[in-house]
Amino acid sequence: MSNNQVIIFDTTLRDGEQSPGASMTRDEKLRIAKQLEKMRVDVIEAGFAIASPGDFASVKAIAEAVTESTVCSLSRALDADIDRAGEALQNAASGRIHTFIATSPIHMKYKLQMEPDQVIENAVRAVRRAHNLISDVEFSLEDASRSELDFMCRIIEKVIDAGARTINIPDTVGYAVPEEFGYTIRQLLERIPNADKAIFSVHCHNDLGLAVANSLAAVSAGARQVECTINGLGERAGNASLEEIVMALRTRRDHLGLETGIDTTQIVPASRLVSSVTGFPVQPNKAIVGANAFAHESGIHQDGVLKHRETYEIMTAQDVGWNTNRMVMGKHSGRNAFRSRLEELGTSFSSDAELNNAFARFKDLADKKHEIFDEDLVALVSDTRAADAYEKFKLSSLNVTSQTGETPLAQITMMVDGQEHKAESTGGGPVDAALCAIEQVVASGASLELYSVNAITSGTDSQGEVTVRLEKGGRIVNGVGADTDIIIASAKAYIHALNLLDANVQKAHPQV
Repeated sequence: MSNNQVIIFDTTLRDGEQSPGASMTRDEKLRIAKQLEKMRVDVIEAGFAIASPGDFASVKAIAEAVTESTVCSLSRALDADIDRAGEALQNAASGRIHTFIATSPIHMKYKLQMEPDQVIENAVRAVRRAHNLISDVEFSLEDASRSELDFMCRIIEKVIDAGARTINIPDTVGYAVPEEFGYTIRQLLERIPNADKAIFSVHCHNDLGLAVANSLAAVSAGARQVECTINGLGERAGNASLEEIVMALRTRRDHLGLETGIDTTQIVPASRLVSSVTGFPVQPNKAIVGANAFAHESGIHQDGVLKHRETYEIMTAQDVGWNTNRMVMGKHSGRNAFRSRLEELGTSFSSDAELNNAFARFKDLADKKHEIFDEDLVALVSDTRAADAYEKFKLSSLNVTSQTGETPLAQITMMVDGQEHKAESTGGGPVDAALCAIEQVVASGASLELYSVNAITSGTDSQGEVTVRLEKGGRIVNGVGADTDIIIASAKAYIHALNLLDANVQKAHPQV
């Protein structure tokens, strides 16, 4: 690897999944992993193998399916964690164990309840054990931005000697500022005698909105791996955004002198897929992947762009995947064109039955909507797979009446464990009436934390994508539904969230 190459380490499937309500199934994780591979991400952190049987299965499936990227599993500095990660990665074409321990005084004293020398001893033992299982080992110093520099130098020197070939300096709580963080990286590289034997990495959180700035300061100081997520997904305020890191390095190569191996035309498809799977919509003014990222409202700006694009645009929309290879499909499109386009968008079908079901839904949509765009296809497949999975609750039919001066009324027919149930309810609006009718059947006891509607494409015949966030007993889930009828989309999203609550998927990811 040349010294000006920055390794892109994507942790959407591990740290990104820690966003409240962002749990993903194994198949959803696999779809995203294949898209990351297509985008030429260097390292994919697939999960935390010991967290749950589901996480183990996801890491194992991704390790077996992905051949062009390194697949990584997180582990604490514990023997059982490391062995479980090694087991999940045993069939990987290229695997990595990523182990960590906290190094800040506050974490060592109150969380670990260990003396500094004990922390070093545990770290060295963990790295050696991991290195016996796999040659590629990464070590992270949790809460590094609040750790003492002298202690970091001591522990890093020891773990490099033990076999760690990547050293990650995470700003775990989003506390750092760019000048300070860059100085820390520079000092570590200068003071640690064997620093040249490892690649230094950073993993920045966005609590102060500085994750990307801190990451760029770190690579300017000599770090050569950045850990980031699609759409900046992650718990609390999220992580450094992959698309912003990559495009900053590409656009300002003149200043930074650095590059990545990312296929940037796959950025927007990856963003759409992650948004669709997790139910976290992308804000319109989000850099790079927001709907308004390349829109110009000001007359002065519009005039300038028309005369010479570079007056107000520093990159092209096509560079990041907007409108590239765009194929508009409709009711006359065939099964092969449907399958081929979805494969280009990173989605494949495991059986003819799955393809046929999705294609039938596509034809139904084509009867309602004249032109079907890539965004519609991604939403349609996510909706189809949610409906095909075993679910306790299923929507059979919904009838809502709403007129001026009258209270809206919803009548619903649902299947609950295969048994038909009917209910009706009024509400403050047609959506409220529909959701109240669902509650008449299920009596979930969940509270509605978020209701969000997003038009998937432009036009009055656009599909509406609805996100519903429910909370019950401290658990938070996001349900997603799409339909050209926004009331039906709302009902689908609510029922999807109810099924996620019923599945009771548990996550136990430690924060890094």
